[in-house]
Amino acid sequence: MCKNWTSQDMPSQHGRTIVVTGTGGLGFEDALALARAGGDVILAGRDPRKGSEAIAGIRQSVPHASVSFEPVDLADLASVAAFGQRLRESRDRIDTLINNAGVMTPPQRKATTDGFELQFGTNYLGHFALTAHLLSLLRRGHDPRVVTLSSIAVRRNAAIDFDDLQAERAYKPMPVYAQSKLACLMFALELQRRSDEAGWGLTSIAAHPGVSRTDLLHNAPGRHSAQGLLRSVLWFLFQPAAQGALPTLFAATSPDARGGRYYGPNRLSETRGHPSEAAIPADALELHVARRLWDVSEKLAGVDFGAAAATPLRTGLDGPSVPAEA
Repeated sequence: MCKNWTSQDMPSQHGRTIVVTGTGGLGFEDALALARAGGDVILAGRDPRKGSEAIAGIRQSVPHASVSFEPVDLADLASVAAFGQRLRESRDRIDTLINNAGVMTPPQRKATTDGFELQFGTNYLGHFALTAHLLSLLRRGHDPRVVTLSSIAVRRNAAIDFDDLQAERAYKPMPVYAQSKLACLMFALELQRRSDEAGWGLTSIAAHPGVSRTDLLHNAPGRHSAQGLLRSVLWFLFQPAAQGALPTLFAATSPDARGGRYYGPNRLSETRGHPSEAAIPADALELHVARRLWDVSEKLAGVDFGAAAATPLRTGLDGPSVPAEA
Protein backbone atom coordinates (compact mmCIF):
# COMPACT_ATOMS: atom_id res chain seq x y z
CA MET A 1 0.00 0.00 0.00
CA CYS A 2 1.29 3.46 -0.90
CA LYS A 3 2.12 5.15 2.44
CA ASN A 4 0.36 8.44 1.68
CA TRP A 5 -2.04 7.34 -1.07
CA THR A 6 -3.98 10.12 -2.79
CA SER A 7 -6.27 10.34 -5.80
CA GLN A 8 -3.14 11.01 -7.88
CA ASP A 9 -2.20 7.36 -7.26
CA MET A 10 -5.50 6.11 -8.65
CA PRO A 11 -5.14 3.88 -11.71
CA SER A 12 -6.96 4.82 -14.89
CA GLN A 13 -10.69 4.14 -14.76
CA HIS A 14 -11.16 4.30 -18.55
CA GLY A 15 -13.59 1.61 -19.65
CA ARG A 16 -15.09 1.17 -16.19
CA THR A 17 -18.74 1.90 -15.37
CA ILE A 18 -19.13 3.14 -11.82
CA VAL A 19 -22.27 3.80 -9.75
CA VAL A 20 -21.95 6.18 -6.78
CA THR A 21 -24.86 6.92 -4.45
CA GLY A 22 -25.10 10.39 -2.93
CA THR A 23 -24.71 13.64 -4.85
CA GLY A 24 -23.04 15.82 -2.20
CA GLY A 25 -20.05 15.60 0.12
CA LEU A 26 -18.22 12.30 -0.18
CA GLY A 27 -20.34 11.08 -3.09
CA PHE A 28 -19.53 14.20 -5.10
CA GLU A 29 -15.82 13.88 -4.34
CA ASP A 30 -15.87 10.18 -5.28
CA ALA A 31 -17.60 10.94 -8.58
CA LEU A 32 -15.29 13.87 -9.37
CA ALA A 33 -12.12 11.86 -8.79
CA LEU A 34 -13.41 8.82 -10.69
CA ALA A 35 -14.54 10.98 -13.64
CA ARG A 36 -11.16 12.70 -13.66
CA ALA A 37 -9.56 9.25 -13.88
CA GLY A 38 -11.66 8.48 -16.96
CA GLY A 39 -14.48 6.43 -15.48
CA ASP A 40 -18.03 6.40 -16.81
CA VAL A 41 -19.75 7.59 -13.63
CA ILE A 42 -23.43 7.28 -12.75
CA LEU A 43 -24.20 9.56 -9.80
CA ALA A 44 -27.40 8.48 -8.08
CA GLY A 45 -29.49 10.46 -5.61
CA ARG A 46 -33.03 11.43 -4.68
CA ASP A 47 -32.91 15.15 -5.56
CA PRO A 48 -32.71 15.90 -9.32
CA ARG A 49 -31.81 19.54 -8.64
CA LYS A 50 -28.84 18.58 -6.49
CA GLY A 51 -27.95 15.91 -9.02
CA SER A 52 -27.88 18.45 -11.84
CA GLU A 53 -25.75 20.81 -9.75
CA ALA A 54 -23.32 18.00 -8.97
CA ILE A 55 -23.00 17.02 -12.64
CA ALA A 56 -22.42 20.67 -13.58
CA GLY A 57 -19.76 20.97 -10.87
CA ILE A 58 -17.94 17.88 -12.10
CA ARG A 59 -18.04 19.04 -15.71
CA GLN A 60 -16.71 22.45 -14.69
CA SER A 61 -13.60 20.70 -13.34
CA VAL A 62 -13.51 17.89 -15.92
CA PRO A 63 -15.09 19.31 -19.11
CA HIS A 64 -15.14 16.01 -20.99
CA ALA A 65 -16.24 13.88 -18.05
CA SER A 66 -18.46 10.90 -18.75
CA VAL A 67 -20.92 11.47 -15.93
CA SER A 68 -24.70 11.27 -15.62
CA PHE A 69 -27.34 11.54 -12.92
CA GLU A 70 -29.95 8.91 -12.11
CA PRO A 71 -32.73 9.45 -9.57
CA VAL A 72 -33.04 6.94 -6.75
CA ASP A 73 -34.47 7.27 -3.27
CA LEU A 74 -32.79 4.76 -0.98
CA ALA A 75 -35.59 5.28 1.53
CA ASP A 76 -38.08 3.84 -0.98
CA LEU A 77 -37.53 0.22 -2.02
CA ALA A 78 -39.74 0.64 -5.12
CA SER A 79 -37.47 3.48 -6.24
CA VAL A 80 -34.40 1.29 -5.66
CA ALA A 81 -35.95 -1.54 -7.69
CA ALA A 82 -36.89 0.85 -10.51
CA PHE A 83 -33.36 2.23 -10.61
CA GLY A 84 -31.95 -1.28 -10.85
CA GLN A 85 -34.39 -2.10 -13.64
CA ARG A 86 -33.38 0.99 -15.62
CA LEU A 87 -29.71 0.10 -15.38
CA ARG A 88 -30.34 -3.51 -16.35
CA GLU A 89 -32.15 -2.26 -19.44
CA SER A 90 -29.53 0.31 -20.43
CA ARG A 91 -26.16 -1.12 -19.35
CA ASP A 92 -24.37 -4.33 -20.11
CA ARG A 93 -22.34 -4.31 -16.89
CA ILE A 94 -21.39 -2.40 -13.74
CA ASP A 95 -17.73 -2.54 -12.73
CA THR A 96 -17.87 -0.65 -9.43
CA LEU A 97 -20.70 0.14 -7.00
CA ILE A 98 -20.04 2.61 -4.19
CA ASN A 99 -22.75 2.44 -1.51
CA ASN A 100 -22.14 5.88 -0.04
CA ALA A 101 -25.33 7.91 0.51
CA GLY A 102 -26.72 8.25 4.00
CA VAL A 103 -28.56 10.18 6.67
CA MET A 104 -27.28 10.87 10.17
CA THR A 105 -28.94 11.26 13.55
CA PRO A 106 -32.28 12.97 12.90
CA PRO A 107 -33.37 14.10 16.38
CA GLN A 108 -36.77 12.42 16.11
CA ARG A 109 -37.48 8.95 14.76
CA LYS A 110 -38.49 9.06 11.11
CA ALA A 111 -39.55 6.26 8.79
CA THR A 112 -38.87 5.36 5.19
CA THR A 113 -41.63 4.97 2.63
CA ASP A 114 -41.77 1.28 3.54
CA GLY A 115 -41.99 1.95 7.28
CA PHE A 116 -38.41 1.20 8.31
CA GLU A 117 -36.47 3.48 10.66
CA LEU A 118 -34.91 6.10 8.39
CA GLN A 119 -31.22 5.54 9.16
CA PHE A 120 -31.40 1.75 9.05
CA GLY A 121 -33.62 1.85 5.97
CA THR A 122 -31.52 4.37 4.01
CA ASN A 123 -27.93 3.77 5.07
CA TYR A 124 -28.13 0.00 5.13
CA LEU A 125 -31.29 -1.64 3.80
CA GLY A 126 -31.57 0.56 0.70
CA HIS A 127 -27.97 -0.24 -0.25
CA PHE A 128 -28.47 -3.93 0.55
CA ALA A 129 -31.40 -3.99 -1.89
CA LEU A 130 -29.54 -1.90 -4.48
CA THR A 131 -26.62 -4.32 -4.50
CA ALA A 132 -29.00 -7.22 -5.07
CA HIS A 133 -30.74 -5.43 -7.95
CA LEU A 134 -27.38 -4.72 -9.61
CA LEU A 135 -25.80 -8.10 -8.87
CA SER A 136 -26.30 -9.54 -12.35
CA LEU A 137 -24.63 -6.47 -13.88
CA LEU A 138 -21.80 -6.57 -11.36
CA ARG A 139 -21.14 -10.21 -12.16
CA ARG A 140 -20.50 -9.16 -15.77
CA GLY A 141 -18.14 -6.39 -14.67
CA HIS A 142 -14.39 -6.26 -15.11
CA ASP A 143 -12.84 -6.94 -11.69
CA PRO A 144 -16.18 -5.94 -10.11
CA ARG A 145 -16.01 -4.17 -6.77
CA VAL A 146 -18.62 -3.17 -4.22
CA VAL A 147 -17.54 -0.59 -1.66
CA THR A 148 -19.89 0.05 1.26
CA LEU A 149 -19.46 2.99 3.63
CA SER A 150 -19.36 2.45 7.37
CA SER A 151 -18.33 4.91 10.10
CA ILE A 152 -16.01 5.27 13.08
CA ALA A 153 -19.27 5.44 15.04
CA VAL A 154 -19.31 1.62 14.98
CA ARG A 155 -16.42 1.54 17.45
CA ARG A 156 -18.81 2.32 20.31
CA ASN A 157 -22.56 2.25 20.90
CA ALA A 158 -22.96 -0.15 17.98
CA ALA A 159 -24.93 -3.40 18.09
CA ILE A 160 -27.54 -5.12 15.96
CA ASP A 161 -30.69 -5.11 18.09
CA PHE A 162 -32.86 -7.76 16.49
CA ASP A 163 -35.50 -7.24 19.18
CA ASP A 164 -35.97 -3.59 18.14
CA LEU A 165 -34.31 -3.36 14.72
CA GLN A 166 -36.45 -0.40 13.66
CA ALA A 167 -36.04 1.50 16.96
CA GLU A 168 -39.80 1.48 17.52
CA ARG A 169 -39.55 0.96 21.29
CA ALA A 170 -36.57 3.21 21.94
CA TYR A 171 -35.03 5.76 19.58
CA LYS A 172 -31.67 7.32 20.39
CA PRO A 173 -30.18 9.03 17.31
CA MET A 174 -26.50 8.10 17.61
CA PRO A 175 -26.85 4.44 18.67
CA VAL A 176 -29.38 3.92 15.88
CA TYR A 177 -27.01 5.56 13.38
CA ALA A 178 -24.17 3.38 14.68
CA GLN A 179 -26.34 0.28 14.25
CA SER A 180 -27.02 1.20 10.61
CA LYS A 181 -23.31 1.65 9.94
CA LEU A 182 -22.39 -1.56 11.75
CA ALA A 183 -24.91 -3.30 9.51
CA CYS A 184 -23.16 -1.75 6.48
CA LEU A 185 -19.79 -3.06 7.66
CA MET A 186 -21.17 -6.53 8.35
CA PHE A 187 -22.86 -6.54 4.94
CA ALA A 188 -19.59 -5.74 3.16
CA LEU A 189 -17.77 -8.57 4.94
CA GLU A 190 -20.61 -11.07 4.49
CA LEU A 191 -20.98 -10.18 0.79
CA GLN A 192 -17.34 -11.13 0.26
CA ARG A 193 -17.82 -14.44 2.07
CA ARG A 194 -20.94 -15.29 0.06
CA SER A 195 -19.31 -14.25 -3.21
CA ASP A 196 -16.38 -16.55 -2.46
CA GLU A 197 -18.70 -19.43 -1.57
CA ALA A 198 -21.03 -19.01 -4.54
CA GLY A 199 -18.50 -17.93 -7.15
CA TRP A 200 -20.03 -14.51 -7.85
CA GLY A 201 -16.60 -13.05 -8.59
CA LEU A 202 -17.07 -9.88 -6.53
CA THR A 203 -14.59 -7.96 -4.43
CA SER A 204 -16.51 -6.47 -1.49
CA ILE A 205 -14.79 -3.90 0.69
CA ALA A 206 -15.84 -1.58 3.51
CA ALA A 207 -14.49 1.94 4.07
CA HIS A 208 -15.05 4.88 6.36
CA PRO A 209 -14.13 8.57 5.94
CA GLY A 210 -12.96 9.38 9.46
CA VAL A 211 -14.32 12.75 10.56
CA SER A 212 -14.96 14.79 7.43
CA ARG A 213 -16.54 18.11 6.48
CA THR A 214 -19.75 16.98 4.82
CA ASP A 215 -23.33 18.21 5.24
CA LEU A 216 -24.55 15.12 7.10
CA LEU A 217 -24.64 16.89 10.46
CA HIS A 218 -26.29 19.95 8.94
CA ASN A 219 -28.87 18.01 6.95
CA ALA A 220 -30.19 15.66 9.65
CA PRO A 221 -29.84 17.06 13.18
CA GLY A 222 -29.85 20.59 11.71
CA ARG A 223 -27.44 23.54 11.71
CA HIS A 224 -28.68 24.72 15.11
CA SER A 225 -28.43 21.34 16.83
CA ALA A 226 -25.49 20.59 19.12
CA GLN A 227 -23.92 18.43 16.40
CA GLY A 228 -24.60 20.99 13.69
CA LEU A 229 -23.08 23.81 15.74
CA LEU A 230 -20.04 21.65 16.46
CA ARG A 231 -19.67 21.05 12.72
CA SER A 232 -20.01 24.80 11.96
CA VAL A 233 -17.89 26.32 14.76
CA LEU A 234 -15.19 23.65 14.99
CA TRP A 235 -14.97 23.07 11.24
CA PHE A 236 -11.16 22.87 11.46
CA LEU A 237 -11.45 19.57 13.37
CA PHE A 238 -13.08 17.98 10.31
CA GLN A 239 -10.87 17.05 7.38
CA PRO A 240 -12.01 18.18 3.90
CA ALA A 241 -14.50 15.93 2.14
CA ALA A 242 -11.97 15.26 -0.63
CA GLN A 243 -9.59 13.84 1.98
CA GLY A 244 -12.38 11.87 3.63
CA ALA A 245 -13.20 10.29 0.26
CA LEU A 246 -9.72 8.78 -0.11
CA PRO A 247 -10.36 5.48 1.77
CA THR A 248 -13.39 4.86 -0.47
CA LEU A 249 -11.45 5.70 -3.62
CA PHE A 250 -8.59 3.48 -2.50
CA ALA A 251 -11.01 0.60 -1.88
CA ALA A 252 -12.72 1.19 -5.22
CA THR A 253 -9.63 1.45 -7.43
CA SER A 254 -6.33 0.40 -5.91
CA PRO A 255 -4.82 -2.95 -6.90
CA ASP A 256 -3.61 -3.17 -3.29
CA ALA A 257 -7.15 -3.10 -1.84
CA ARG A 258 -8.32 -6.53 -0.72
CA GLY A 259 -11.78 -8.03 -0.53
CA GLY A 260 -13.22 -8.51 2.93
CA ARG A 261 -11.08 -5.70 4.35
CA TYR A 262 -11.94 -2.33 5.92
CA TYR A 263 -10.14 0.92 5.09
CA GLY A 264 -10.11 4.31 6.79
CA PRO A 265 -7.77 7.22 7.56
CA ASN A 266 -4.44 6.39 9.19
CA ARG A 267 -4.02 9.18 11.79
CA LEU A 268 -5.49 10.36 15.10
CA SER A 269 -7.50 7.21 15.86
CA GLU A 270 -8.66 6.91 12.23
CA THR A 271 -10.26 10.37 12.21
CA ARG A 272 -8.08 11.86 9.47
CA GLY A 273 -5.15 11.13 7.18
CA HIS A 274 -4.47 8.82 4.27
CA PRO A 275 -6.01 5.41 3.51
CA SER A 276 -4.91 2.49 5.63
CA GLU A 277 -6.42 -0.74 6.88
CA ALA A 278 -8.91 0.06 9.64
CA ALA A 279 -9.65 -1.89 12.79
CA ILE A 280 -12.76 -4.07 12.52
CA PRO A 281 -14.80 -4.07 15.76
CA ALA A 282 -15.34 -7.49 17.30
CA ASP A 283 -19.12 -7.17 16.89
CA ALA A 284 -18.70 -6.96 13.11
CA LEU A 285 -16.92 -10.33 13.07
CA GLU A 286 -19.78 -12.29 14.66
CA LEU A 287 -20.56 -14.65 11.77
CA HIS A 288 -23.85 -15.94 13.17
CA VAL A 289 -25.08 -12.35 13.60
CA ALA A 290 -24.00 -11.50 10.05
CA ARG A 291 -25.87 -14.50 8.64
CA ARG A 292 -29.00 -13.69 10.63
CA LEU A 293 -28.85 -10.04 9.56
CA TRP A 294 -28.51 -11.10 5.91
CA ASP A 295 -31.53 -13.41 6.11
CA VAL A 296 -33.65 -10.79 7.89
CA SER A 297 -32.57 -8.14 5.37
CA GLU A 298 -33.54 -10.23 2.36
CA LYS A 299 -37.02 -10.63 3.83
CA LEU A 300 -37.37 -6.94 4.73
CA ALA A 301 -36.05 -5.70 1.37
CA GLY A 302 -37.87 -8.31 -0.69
CA VAL A 303 -34.72 -9.43 -2.51
CA ASP A 304 -32.96 -12.75 -3.04
CA PHE A 305 -29.24 -12.55 -3.82
CA GLY A 306 -29.12 -16.16 -4.97
CA ALA A 307 -31.89 -15.59 -7.51
CA ALA A 308 -30.37 -12.27 -8.57
CA ALA A 309 -27.00 -13.90 -9.18
CA ALA A 310 -28.65 -16.56 -11.33
CA THR A 311 -30.59 -14.06 -13.46
CA PRO A 312 -30.10 -15.14 -17.10
CA LEU A 313 -28.79 -12.54 -19.53
CA ARG A 314 -29.90 -12.07 -23.10
CA THR A 315 -27.88 -10.39 -25.83
CA GLY A 316 -29.77 -7.78 -27.84
CA LEU A 317 -29.18 -7.67 -31.60
CA ASP A 318 -28.72 -3.91 -31.61
CA GLY A 319 -27.40 -3.23 -28.14
CA PRO A 320 -25.57 -4.54 -25.10
CA SER A 321 -26.34 -7.61 -23.10
CA VAL A 322 -29.09 -7.10 -20.55
CA PRO A 323 -30.83 -9.43 -18.09
CA ALA A 324 -33.80 -11.36 -19.39
CA GLU A 325 -37.00 -10.11 -17.82
CA ALA A 326 -38.89 -12.50 -15.60
